[in-house]
Amino acid sequence: MSSLAAAWRVTLVMVVVAAGVTVSAMQAQERSFRRGREPRPQLDEDYAKYNVPYDGRFTFARLRYDESLWDRAGFWGRRGGDPGWFHDYPRAERHLMKLLSEAYLSEPGYWTVSDAEATNLRSYLLKGGFLIVDDFEGEHWLNFEDKMRKVLPDAVFVKLDPSYPVFHAFFDIGSLENLSVGNYRAQWAPSVYYGIFEDNDPKKRLMVVANYNNDIGDYWEWSDMGYFPIELSNEAYKLGINYIVYALTH
Repeated sequence: MSSLAAAWRVTLVMVVVAAGVTVSAMQAQERSFRRGREPRPQLDEDYAKYNVPYDGRFTFARLRYDESLWDRAGFWGRRGGDPGWFHDYPRAERHLMKLLSEAYLSEPGYWTVSDAEATNLRSYLLKGGFLIVDDFEGEHWLNFEDKMRKVLPDAVFVKLDPSYPVFHAFFDIGSLENLSVGNYRAQWAPSVYYGIFEDNDPKKRLMVVANYNNDIGDYWEWSDMGYFPIELSNEAYKLGINYIVYALTH
């Protein structure tokens, strides 16, 4: 993965937008609603060739991680047998980067982390980094929490509501229930947002935000296809933009 930088702050997004730009209704009208999806790109093992040279500008990068046993076995109807980190790639970030440039890791339910990786991620977070966790539901929380405690052993997961500053960093988001509508993951439970704060103090800096029972990357990925209602895609972009603006200013 290439180096990530945004002047003095690097923001990391985990399957992890400034603009005040959302998907317009005009763009949506240009595309018909379709039940099917475009063919996925083939998984290229030569990942390094996609790395972007560091030039000091704000950059979005996806995190690749080793597969868990369940990932390899193709559990939960995995699309085409692709590994979890590959989901929504590269369409999600390409569309998101039309608004902005950042980093993304998907499906923490299949996340594996070595001791060295845990140490590096802990150091990143404690030095001011920000982590967005996305694209997981149900029992996948168990693996996410287990691996997150390897990174931050004393972490306390705080349920977030719309009053928290991250939801007002750029857009004022008054409700967190919008993306539960039409979200297939809501069959397990409504979408819930959890945070981990510096020193486990909700009055201090938010270091990690987890979009549980949700997949805002899906809304980014298919925003030009009409697969989801335009209103939901806009809400997903608002969340992403707020996350990044918050990370760059805290």
